[in-house]
Amino acid sequence: MRKKKALVLGATGQDGSYMIELLINKKYEVHGMYRKSSVGNTKNIEHLITNKNIFNKNFFLHKGDLLDLISLNNVINEVNPNEIYNFADQDHVGWSYQIPSYSFKTTALSVIEILEIIRKKNKKIKYFQPISSNIFAETKKLKQNEKSIPEPNSVYGLAKTTAYYASKMDSNVYKMHICGAIFFNHESPKRHQDYVSKKIVQSVCEIFHGNRKTLYLGNIKSKIDWGYAKEYVEYSWKIMQRKKKDFYIIGSGKNNTVEYFVRKCFEYVGLNYKKYIKIDKKLFRPSKTKNLVADTLKAKKELNFKLKTDLDGLIKIMMDDELKKYNE
Repeated sequence: MRKKKALVLGATGQDGSYMIELLINKKYEVHGMYRKSSVGNTKNIEHLITNKNIFNKNFFLHKGDLLDLISLNNVINEVNPNEIYNFADQDHVGWSYQIPSYSFKTTALSVIEILEIIRKKNKKIKYFQPISSNIFAETKKLKQNEKSIPEPNSVYGLAKTTAYYASKMDSNVYKMHICGAIFFNHESPKRHQDYVSKKIVQSVCEIFHGNRKTLYLGNIKSKIDWGYAKEYVEYSWKIMQRKKKDFYIIGSGKNNTVEYFVRKCFEYVGLNYKKYIKIDKKLFRPSKTKNLVADTLKAKKELNFKLKTDLDGLIKIMMDDELKKYNE
C-alpha cells in the first residue's frame, strides 16, 4: 500500500510543525512549505531537519510563498499530495491592524488561490483550512457554535471570515473535499514570542532568574478560551480523515482572564505577580473582542472530542519548557 502524501503549508509555525510531527508518526510522506523569510527560523522543526533517518527520506521541505502564485503552484504540482493542511497565514490580530493589506492578502486571498490550484490540478486532493474564533469578535452570544454568524472587528478576523466562506463555497460548488476547524486560542512552547501567552511565560522566567524586573501588559481583564495546540492539531487530522467534509468548533469551552494566566505563571515559580506587572495602555488593541467561549457539542458528538489538557496543565507545559532552557 502506497504511503499517503501530505503537504503542510506554514511548516515552521506552531500548528504546522505539530502537524508535521503527527503525520510522520502516522507514516505519511510529509512535505512542508515555508517562506524564504523563514530561513534561519526553523527551530520548531530543527529536530526533524537534523534527523538523518527522517529528513529527505519521508520529510521534505520546499520554499514557497502564499503571495507568490508561481511558487505556490509549483510546490503543489511537484508534491501532488493526497492532503493539504494550510497553517500558513498572518495569524496575529495585533499585526493585522499595522499591516492590513498584507494581512488580508496572506490570510484570505491566498486561500482562494490555493483552492483554485487544487480545482484545476486534482479535485480529489483533500484540503484542511483552519479558521480563528476571532471571526466572532463582536458576537453577543455567550457561546459560539458552527451556526454562529461571523462578526469580525479586525482585519485578521475579516480575512479569516473570507477564507471560511471561500472554503465552504468551493466545497459546495465544485464538490471538493474541503474541511476545517474554527480554532479558539491554542498555545504551546512553540508559540511565537509576540503572542501574549509566550510573552508572559518568557518574562516570568526572566524575572525569576533576575534578567528582567517588570512585565508590561495590556488589558489583563480580557477573557480567553485557551487550549493546548498539539491536541487541536490532532483533531485537525481526525477531521480530514472523515468522509463527511465539514467544519467544527474546537476549543476548551471555558474562558479565563489574562490576569489568571499571569498569576498562575508567577505562582509556578513562587512569586506574587502584583509585584512585577505594569499595565501599558499602548498595548491595548484598537477594538475589544467579546468574551469568546467554544460550544463543542457537534465535535463531541461526531469526533468524540475531549481535550486532555486544561489551562493549568498548559501553563505547566509552557513553564517547564521555558525553565529548562536555563539548565541547558
